[in-house]
Amino acid sequence: MTEKITIIQTINKTLFEEMARDPNVIVMGEDVGRDGGVFRATDGLWAKFGEERVIDTPLAESGIIGTAIGMAIYGLRPVCEMQFDGFTYEAFHQIRQHLSWMRARSQGRFSCPIVIRAPYGGGIRAFEHHSELIETTFACIPGLKVVCPSTPYDTKGLLLASIRDPDPVLFLEPKRIYRAFREDVPDEDYTVEIGKAKVAREGEHVSLFAWGAYVRVCLEAAERMAQAGINCEVVDVRTLNPLDDEMILNSVKKTGRAVVVHEAPRTMGLGAEIVARINEKALTSLQAPVLRVTAPDIQVPLAKTEHYFLPDAYSVMRAVQQVMSY
Repeated sequence: MTEKITIIQTINKTLFEEMARDPNVIVMGEDVGRDGGVFRATDGLWAKFGEERVIDTPLAESGIIGTAIGMAIYGLRPVCEMQFDGFTYEAFHQIRQHLSWMRARSQGRFSCPIVIRAPYGGGIRAFEHHSELIETTFACIPGLKVVCPSTPYDTKGLLLASIRDPDPVLFLEPKRIYRAFREDVPDEDYTVEIGKAKVAREGEHVSLFAWGAYVRVCLEAAERMAQAGINCEVVDVRTLNPLDDEMILNSVKKTGRAVVVHEAPRTMGLGAEIVARINEKALTSLQAPVLRVTAPDIQVPLAKTEHYFLPDAYSVMRAVQQVMSY
């Protein structure tokens, strides 16, 4: 059986199912209990599983992760919610210096199977510090996996894979598409392998690489470019660390042209890492320089000017036209 649901509904349903299956899975964070989370991702969990497994924490992100580390070492599987992406910085020391280091520091004696859920990115006209682009900060940390789904189907599969992973995973949830569309999600248990990208649209002329909400932006651009006879292949990166080099390189070798799209600022963005890997391992396959479509190197602006900051389908189309005319 399948059910046509949104990304936020998928997260909620998946947490219900996995907590029922595994009594070691707990949920913790600010207002995740009685209130069901600021986006209602944990709605109903407190009533079903009680306050010992759905824990309303103090407003202290560092304390949330620090406490979860101790719980994970002793056998639990905490799923920690950061209310907004920008709040993860408050827990950076615990994530970088302790969580990601635990397996190496203990020489394999201890692991930390912790999932950190974070609503991610812009597009909802939120307040300051509530629409941060944090992937560059965390994707470069050894020992920490980072994933960012773009569809309800992948959200369930990646969230289950993340909870069951023996090591920590930062699970970025593109909040601008939390309720943007519905998709059939199977009721049965399944996982999507961490570290594997997927081809969201087949094409032959140029490869578009994106993740999260920007997969849909690239698909829109691809549809428009198809009317002009240009076939774009859209690759959903899905896992930001580790990157799926094989999928990325195979797509570039197939099309000979590439555009990397993300909403984070350009300088030191993850797009630069993808471009570097293409240049290192598929340079002779390129028919044009790889381009990046990104946000400018400024902070996410407030609501009235946010749409000037975020790339759109037309900026992707301009980049496609540029690489095709090189």
